[in-house]
Amino acid sequence: MNRYKAQRRVQIDESETPKYDDDVQDEEQQEENGIRLRPSDSNVTEDQEPFMGFKARRKASLRREYKGDYLDVPSRPFLMKILQKQGDKQVLFADKVLKFTSSGKMKRRILMITDFAIYIVDPDTDALKRRIALAAVDKMCLSELSDNFFAIIIPTEYDLLMASTRKTEIVTVLVEATKSASEYELEVVFSNSRFEYNASADLVKEVQFEEVEGGVRTRIVRK
Repeated sequence: MNRYKAQRRVQIDESETPKYDDDVQDEEQQEENGIRLRPSDSNVTEDQEPFMGFKARRKASLRREYKGDYLDVPSRPFLMKILQKQGDKQVLFADKVLKFTSSGKMKRRILMITDFAIYIVDPDTDALKRRIALAAVDKMCLSELSDNFFAIIIPTEYDLLMASTRKTEIVTVLVEATKSASEYELEVVFSNSRFEYNASADLVKEVQFEEVEGGVRTRIVRK
């Protein structure tokens, strides 16, 4: 997958109408990321657009160096308290993402990756929602197209489906962190049409995507 390929319009079509709690990025972060929102006829709101693919990046931003910690974790006491309680010290990546629940609801979350685990934190309640050891991650699934979706597959639990404008960086960080922690290379599965994930212990969903005029259409359906 070419990380420098221009992002195109993504249309979201879910059998269950997505529900969303609040906005996902403020104006300062949008400017930092070089994001320009475009009008949409889909059910994706303007607040969701930066994560769902409705954006155009400046050429310079496509070639920027990976920063890793986009939230300045040391300046956020609630995040530092979570890490210290778990004994983690090295933050490899931290940013806001969209997480999809088993019912199809989209929620704003903080994704942190350390050299030992993945953390999902609720930024509104400052609560740790989930911690996944890197050793428990089996693979990652994502499309070959210009969308922001990716799934983290955890066979012993249920999987994670998320969306982020920094998908490529997240994949890179997880592959390198897993190799360092477990001495094996995390499998990354690319598809040009669909992939499955376990939205819960007894619910399998399929993410379908296709190129259409002007961009990419993505659907999330029950299996």
